[in-house]
Amino acid sequence: MRPRRGTDRIRGRRDRGVDLPSVGPTRTCVGCRKRAPAASLLRFVAVGSGGDLRLSPDPNRRLPGRGAHLHPEPACFEQAERRRAFGRALRLTGVADAGLLAEHIRTVSVPCGTTDDVASSPRHDPAR
Repeated sequence: MRPRRGTDRIRGRRDRGVDLPSVGPTRTCVGCRKRAPAASLLRFVAVGSGGDLRLSPDPNRRLPGRGAHLHPEPACFEQAERRRAFGRALRLTGVADAGLLAEHIRTVSVPCGTTDDVASSPRHDPAR
C-alpha cells in the first residue's frame, strides 16, 4: 500500500518553520505562560509534606516529583505569585513557601559585573 500524500508529520512541522529535533522539548512558563525550550527555563518542585511545603529549584532536573517550569527572571516569578500559579501547576492542596525559589531566581538573574556590595561601588567626589 502506498502512503498518502501529506501524512508525514515531520515534514509538515518543518514546513511551518519549527525544527523539533534541534529545539528539544518545549515547556510553558507558569509566570508569563509563554512556551520556551526546556533548557532556557528553571524547573522547580514542591518538597515536604502537609503544611511544610517548600518550592525548591531544580536546575539539574533530577529531583523526584511533579515539576513545573519558570523563566529565571523576577518578573515571571512575580506574575506566577500574583496569579497563584505555583499550586495549580504542581497540583498542591496547600500553600507552599516560595522563599527558596525566590532567592535562587534573585541570585541567578543578577547581571554579570554587578554587585549589591556598597564597598565595591566607585565613589565619585563632585568637588574634584
